[in-house]
Amino acid sequence: MARYLSPEWVQAFDAALGALDLTDAVAAAGEGSLAAADGVFSVAQLVQGVPADLGLGAEVRVVLTVAEGRAHVALGDGGAPRTEATATIALAYADALALALGRLDPADALSLGRVRVRGDLAALVAGHEVLVAAASRLGTALSDLTDPIEPSGSTESTDPTEPTEPTAGTDPSSEDATGPAPA
Repeated sequence: MARYLSPEWVQAFDAALGALDLTDAVAAAGEGSLAAADGVFSVAQLVQGVPADLGLGAEVRVVLTVAEGRAHVALGDGGAPRTEATATIALAYADALALALGRLDPADALSLGRVRVRGDLAALVAGHEVLVAAASRLGTALSDLTDPIEPSGSTESTDPTEPTEPTAGTDPSSEDATGPAPA
């Protein structure tokens, strides 16, 4: 089982997503967002406090791209020239893992201040709806693709009632917040 956000995890998750025709889910998700209405949007996740043993740097940018009824996920921009995401969220690794495993509700994370959002919030919701539809069609929980082991030495909680603090000085609107060269 691949470690959450490792290149192997991203590759396995992207392969699972890419095999699905999500045209109807993308259309339904886009109904609530002008930015996502045409079925083409992206959501970037700036994950801070990434465990050192993943070898990715302390902050990683993961991008969900939706187009032509398909969804793909990649570290950084997947080798494409950097473009502005329709929505960007910044959060701690423990919170990203808790969201991925379904232990933290996205609305709770937002209301508790555990994520910061920039861009079209409706596109962020659309991205979540596409991922929920994908999970139901995969017939497997995301947790089946994710090693639930907490990062060693982490003091951050995945309890949705306890707020976590993002890395100080990191602004999701910063163009320099992309992490190491591969990300």
